[in-house]
Amino acid sequence: QLILSQLSPQFGAAVLIVQHMADGFTENFVHWLNQSSRLPVQLAEHGMRIIRGQVYVAPDGAHLEAGPGDRIVLSPAPAENGLRPSVSALFRSVALCYGRHCAGVLLSGMGSDGAKELKTIRDRGGITIAQNRESSVVFGMPGEAIQLEAAQYILPPEGIIQLLAGLATAANPAG
Repeated sequence: QLILSQLSPQFGAAVLIVQHMADGFTENFVHWLNQSSRLPVQLAEHGMRIIRGQVYVAPDGAHLEAGPGDRIVLSPAPAENGLRPSVSALFRSVALCYGRHCAGVLLSGMGSDGAKELKTIRDRGGITIAQNRESSVVFGMPGEAIQLEAAQYILPPEGIIQLLAGLATAANPAG
C-alpha cells in the first residue's frame, strides 16, 4: 500500500500484484488500495490488456500470469508452494514474457513463494528487489530470495519506491 501510494500517476510501467490472503477478501483489498494509490487498481481478468500505469491484482483461486500480446492470463493450474495465486507463477511468466524489460519485487511474507522465480527474472536480465529484514513483518519470502542471490537490491519500502520511480522514468523518458 505504501509503495503504490507513492508512485506517480505517470508511472511508466504496469504493476501486477499477488497478495496471499483468504478467499473472499481480494475485492476489499483492491478497494482499499484504490483509496490510497495514485494509479488505478483493478482485479485482474483473463484476457485484459496489460497497460502501463495500471495496477492488476490477482483474484481468488487463480494464478495471475503475463501472457503473449501483453495480456493477462488467469490460470487454474494447481497451487504452487501451497498457494493459488502464487508469486512463483507470476514471476515465471513475467520473466518469460518481458525478460530484461521487467522488475520483480518480493515483499514481506511467509515461506518461499517467488524466491526462485525472482532469480529467473534476474537471470533473464530483469531488475530484482527484495524488502530488507528491518522493514519486513515476516522476512520469509524476501529472506529466501536474498539467500538464493536472487535480489539485486535489498531495500526498505521507501528505497523500493525511489528505485522503481527511477527505473520507470529511465525506461520512459518522455513521461
